[in-house]
Amino acid sequence: MQDRLVRFQLFGQEFTFYSDASEDEVEAIIDLLRQELEGGETVSRSAVPSSKILVLGCLRMTARYVQLQREYQDYRQTEQRTLADLAEKVRVVLD
Repeated sequence: MQDRLVRFQLFGQEFTFYSDASEDEVEAIIDLLRQELEGGETVSRSAVPSSKILVLGCLRMTARYVQLQREYQDYRQTEQRTLADLAEKVRVVLD
């Protein structure tokens, strides 16, 4: 897929970037960004520069990503132990 120009508005500013992601993926990314930045914050946008709000939103999403990565690693380790235990039970029954 070829890179294409993507434009969107946030906090009254226009942002542009190039992406080879599908339209659906780009929309999902921008929706997630808006949810993260606009959802439930008590910080007054007039008191905090939009660039700082964007950085804080990115940090929150990065923290969530790291948490999901850790949970996935835990899941994989649990599954590997379960499979090893199952394989050992099968080996004992077959011997």
